[in-house]
Amino acid sequence: MSDLPRKAVTRTAKLAALPLGFAGRATWGLGKRIGGKSAELVAREVQQRTADQLFKTLGELKGGAMKLGQALSVFESALPEEVAGPYRAALTKLQEAAPPLPARTVHEVLATRIGEDWREYFLEFEDTPAAAASIGQVHRAVWHDGRRVAVKVQYPGAGEALLSDLGQLSRFARLLGPLVPGMDIKPLIKELRDRVSEELDYELEARAQREHAAEFADDPDVVIPQVVHQSDQVLVTEWIDGIPLSEVIAEGTAEQRDRAGQLLARFLFSGPARTGLLHADPHPGNFRLLPPAAEDAGRTEKGVGTEDVERTGDAGLPEEDGGAIGSWRLGVLDFGTVDRLPGGLPRNIGDSLRLTLEGDAAGVYGLLREEGFVKESIDLDPDAVLDYLVPIIEPTQVEEFTFSRGWIREQAARIADPRSPAHQLGRQLNLPPSYVLIHRVTLSTIGVLCQLGATVRLRDELEEWLPGFLAETAEDTGVAEAEYAEEKGEPEGEPEGEPVQA
Repeated sequence: MSDLPRKAVTRTAKLAALPLGFAGRATWGLGKRIGGKSAELVAREVQQRTADQLFKTLGELKGGAMKLGQALSVFESALPEEVAGPYRAALTKLQEAAPPLPARTVHEVLATRIGEDWREYFLEFEDTPAAAASIGQVHRAVWHDGRRVAVKVQYPGAGEALLSDLGQLSRFARLLGPLVPGMDIKPLIKELRDRVSEELDYELEARAQREHAAEFADDPDVVIPQVVHQSDQVLVTEWIDGIPLSEVIAEGTAEQRDRAGQLLARFLFSGPARTGLLHADPHPGNFRLLPPAAEDAGRTEKGVGTEDVERTGDAGLPEEDGGAIGSWRLGVLDFGTVDRLPGGLPRNIGDSLRLTLEGDAAGVYGLLREEGFVKESIDLDPDAVLDYLVPIIEPTQVEEFTFSRGWIREQAARIADPRSPAHQLGRQLNLPPSYVLIHRVTLSTIGVLCQLGATVRLRDELEEWLPGFLAETAEDTGVAEAEYAEEKGEPEGEPEGEPVQA
């Protein structure tokens, strides 16, 4: 494949074939069992074939199909082990390079968007892409001032393909449900559709990246590449080298995993407080683990200035002594999807976490009702709600927590089992629209931390960056209430809403 399939009938046919394939493999599996093969062996074969077809199709189509595959891939660690094995390799493929656009198409986009003299902007430009992803691909180049840059070129027809794919996928979303136990795929697809215009708007992406780059310019832990040039369908940023997080997951040392996990948590929780923006695509392909600046010179690590994927070739993970790992940094790429949170993360999240840790069932229940997580027409037992939440927030109960596939599988199984009280209660909870993206980012981040198997001092990050997580003095509370009232447009000291009716 050398171009983005843009005809709706072609893409629809490929996607529509997926449910038929699922049904066909189920029939094939039944025949094998009748023929004497063990149910366990047949199930594994069916799962492997299903994974191969599903993610091969999603990856080839790019667009919304590949975007959904990438969104699902961060939840791979939640799958039961007997299912995770066959799917893991297929999911991982979505973090690698997709089939690229031909050079002539790239040149046409550059000529149209930058100008016929586009080559004059570059001292060097590599026609072979360094990476290809869901809506664009990146090329290595050298800017006219000598800087190494990443040139991201959007696929022609990407918007049409995104909407077409996600619309088609939503029609058989329930068939994808077993991929991630306990997760409803349909709202995820809807949320991805709602973000299409932002994903395609490189001006919006450039603005978000500039704001992050300015705020983190002197940060010792986080590196944001500067935006060099932006035009419709073309985004040029500084190139940064580093080890893709997917490689750290696959073969990193324990120290590298822990450092990457700590920095990922720090960036995602500090970002809203520092910039008023939440990086909303915590996919491993969007992050790099960078050695200290002094050690960076002359390295030939894998690096790329765009989303979701990494360059082929190059050497593997370097050997480092444990003493230096604490000075490694996190490189952050792709600001195409961000959530705008002018006041930082909502204070009620921190308040709810703190009250849950304190065992205040009535207080937690009151906040959930106030924010719309429990609808007025629903009446739940506050103690049951507390019991539902406590296992989920286990990582915040201790000074440091080791995220693992086993832990997230246990949580997923508890919520997904129709016989469990947690499943029944979870079905009655509501996710307000303003929290949808925050919820997805949080789940995705936990998924990546579990893939890393990282030991992280999550509580430290929450205490520093999450409003409401720490109990406040009377003076602090007064200031916070005034700020909250001003943000809500309400007179200071007056109640923020009607009392909750039992």
